[in-house]
Amino acid sequence: MRHGEVENPDGVLYGRLPGYHLSELGRRMAERVAEHLAHRDITHVVASPLERAQETAAPIAKVHGLEVGSDERLIEAENIFQGKTFGVGDGALRRPANWPHLRNPFRPSWGEPYIDQVVRMMAALEAARDAARGHEAVCVSHQLPIWTVRSFVERRRLWHDPRRRQCTLASLTTFTFVGDRIVSVGYTEPALDLVPPHLRAGAKPVKGAGKVRGFGA
Repeated sequence: MRHGEVENPDGVLYGRLPGYHLSELGRRMAERVAEHLAHRDITHVVASPLERAQETAAPIAKVHGLEVGSDERLIEAENIFQGKTFGVGDGALRRPANWPHLRNPFRPSWGEPYIDQVVRMMAALEAARDAARGHEAVCVSHQLPIWTVRSFVERRRLWHDPRRRQCTLASLTTFTFVGDRIVSVGYTEPALDLVPPHLRAGAKPVKGAGKVRGFGA
């Protein structure tokens, strides 16, 4: 699961920075997904250590009488632009100081290599599978790592246009295992009606949209 909307009035790319919590809307998203999953056979709930992920996981764990675990492997992707504004239409791509970090979109040169994200996310999925064998587990993570590991499992190239990620706020990307093998991938958006239109999967970028709550991953 991707976490819910974050309180981010300055519109920064918060990345792995501490102190970024769910907004009121984000908490509603988390509650909505908890209701959606209330009758599922969930025996294990784990999340990225970042506040927004832990807070998203909390109502799901509560419904099932579980504690939220923490797994560093589910953390947000590292990004050199963390702490800065980097939105559509803000001129970031025209700043010469940023150019060296943008030289290789295939790795990518501005942050954690895609393949490294795959390795750690697959390890986290396998750990959750083992913890909930015969049942279901919920892992709360962040948009880019989720999309990257899904692309790997579905045998797509890892480099991509960020605007084409199918990983809306509070969405569920489901990996079904038979034994130790992933046999299918699913995707649902239980809180879609709560997601602002410009933040939905496939939405066209809006100039200045980086300066709204929830900007980032």
